[in-house]
Amino acid sequence: MAMGPRLEFRQTQSLVMTPQLRQAIKLLQFTNLEAAAFVEEELERNPLLERDDRSDVLPEAPAPDQREESLAAHDTTDLLRREKLPDAGETDSTNTYDAGGPSDGVAVNDSGFASPRIGPGGRDPMDERGIDDVMEAPRSLREHVGEQLRLSFQDPVDRMIGAQFVAMLEPSGRVSASTDAIADALGITPARVDAVRQRMMRFDPTGVFAPDLRTCLAVQLAELNRLDPAMAALLDNLELLARRDLRALIPLCGVEIDDLVEMAAEIRKLDPKPGALWDSGPAITVVPDVLMRPAPDGEWLLELNPETMPRVLVNERFHLRITATAAGPAGRETRSFLNENLSSANWLVKSLQQRAGTILKVAGEIVRQQDGFFRHGVGHLRPLILRDVATAVEMHESTVSRVTANKYIATPRGVFELRWFFTTAIASSSGGETHSAETVRHRIRAMVAAETAEDILSDDAIVAVLKREGVDIARRTVAKYRDALRIPSSVQRKREKAMSV
Repeated sequence: MAMGPRLEFRQTQSLVMTPQLRQAIKLLQFTNLEAAAFVEEELERNPLLERDDRSDVLPEAPAPDQREESLAAHDTTDLLRREKLPDAGETDSTNTYDAGGPSDGVAVNDSGFASPRIGPGGRDPMDERGIDDVMEAPRSLREHVGEQLRLSFQDPVDRMIGAQFVAMLEPSGRVSASTDAIADALGITPARVDAVRQRMMRFDPTGVFAPDLRTCLAVQLAELNRLDPAMAALLDNLELLARRDLRALIPLCGVEIDDLVEMAAEIRKLDPKPGALWDSGPAITVVPDVLMRPAPDGEWLLELNPETMPRVLVNERFHLRITATAAGPAGRETRSFLNENLSSANWLVKSLQQRAGTILKVAGEIVRQQDGFFRHGVGHLRPLILRDVATAVEMHESTVSRVTANKYIATPRGVFELRWFFTTAIASSSGGETHSAETVRHRIRAMVAAETAEDILSDDAIVAVLKREGVDIARRTVAKYRDALRIPSSVQRKREKAMSV
């Protein structure tokens, strides 16, 4: 066999992740707010991009229901049929914008620059911020107890010890470090550190700086003058109280069953984490990416949220004006720079258009698949996986996964994450249609909520009820769903019912 050098030609195909493709994939994963932040960065970087401040919104696309004619109407929607990005060099005339016109709403002075509008009092009349936007931020827990520290201690050493406690304050309001450890770190006797801690535990909120849960609750009870020997014994056995083991607690506390129930109710009113509400930030408001509402003909209308959807225009006339006047070596560099930015701007506009169409297409298919849920409730939620939607919309599962990640839809039944509609299937005991796992969890929660003190359902009893209703489920699966719903066991629920009675 002869060996020697030779030339060969081979033709292969491979997918190349260009920067534009990476940008399109990244935009698809973004929520509307994240996409808006990305567009703001591009507006600062690219001189050919302009913000579209027009008040009109995208046309609403009807989400199909289970009927075939609605599905056909959905597939013929012009926006949703766009599956492929146009060439980066193409320019959409509808996205052309000429800056500097009277429609801009800004005055232009003799130098050619826009002049800001200043109203009476030196304030911009277009500034819509209210007093709530400039209000003082609420004080943190450390600031609150630090002010009490300065007013309560005059001795510099005690203030230093108190400052150490403030620095070690945990989000729950406690300081789990032992008194001896703090004393060794500061080089002070443990008795003095303990005296400062005992005084600081009476700060507002009562129970802060406590080393453990038992001490935190004891300080609050002492403040209410309710820390008697029986209550102290109950605090020493909080584990038995958590298990609702009243038979074991009665001899330990030396009280009757009625008194023990009242003592447990008093402890339930206390705050086990007195600092949790102070350092907690404001509640995060979920901004939906897709809006959904019923149509007069009984179908559903979908649209992207116009308040968060980023919209930009390409200033092509500015590009033509500059490239026509650029000359010489510097002009070639200017034209090259503008051409590159024009291509990037056109690609961004087309990427945003494709992103909008893809989100609406996937959301419309999810609404079609889960039409029973929107009309009748969670009991009619169907089992659904990514492959089902990907096959229906003729996309890859990874694309559907990116579209549904961190995207929310506002429906007549509330705001839901698109991923919430994808649930596993549980087989039917009669061999019929499968059941959604979320529907089964909802049924378990409803059965437990309807329990009485005399009729507490065990996991086996729940399995028997579900099988009579056509759900083939194992006992361990019921236990797993019950734990996920934070429902105690039947023994604990029986004790809770007895205490409430």
